[in-house]
Amino acid sequence: MEQADAVSLTVPIRAATAADIDAWVAMRQALWPDAEAGELRAEALAWDTGNGIALIAVDAGDRAIGLAEASLRRDYVNGTESSPVGFLEAWYVDPGHRGRGVGRALMAAVEDWTRAQGCSELASDALLDNTASHAAHAACGFEETERVVYFRKPLQG
Repeated sequence: MEQADAVSLTVPIRAATAADIDAWVAMRQALWPDAEAGELRAEALAWDTGNGIALIAVDAGDRAIGLAEASLRRDYVNGTESSPVGFLEAWYVDPGHRGRGVGRALMAAVEDWTRAQGCSELASDALLDNTASHAAHAACGFEETERVVYFRKPLQG
C-alpha cells in the first residue's frame, strides 16, 4: 500500500451539519475567493441533502481541514455515458494538510456515496488554468474527457 493510501484511511470524514457552517463557508470561500461570502453561506445552509452530500474532513482536534460536496446530476454531464451521474461540486483541502491523504479520503467517501446512489460514474470539472486541481483529479483516477471555453454576449433589448 502506498503511503498516501495508508494516511487517507485514518482521516476522519463526516457529513457536514449546521454546526459546521462557519468552517464550511470558510473553505468554500477559499475555494471560490471571488464569490460573495453571504451567498456561499446561503448555499451551504440550503444544501439539498436529498440530492447531494457535503462532507467534512477533520483533524485529531475535530477541526475542519477539508471539504467535498457532491450531487446527482440527471442532465447531460460532459464526457459521461450514464444518468444520473455523481458530480463533485466542490473539493478543498486546507493548504497545510495537502499531500497527506485528506483529499483522497474525501474522494473515497464521495465515491462510496455515489455508488450507493446507483451511479456508475463520478464526474467533476476544474478551471482550465487550475493545474493543481487537474493533477489532484488525475491522482485520484479521473481521466480528462474534454476542454471547453464558454462564451457570453449581452444582447441589447
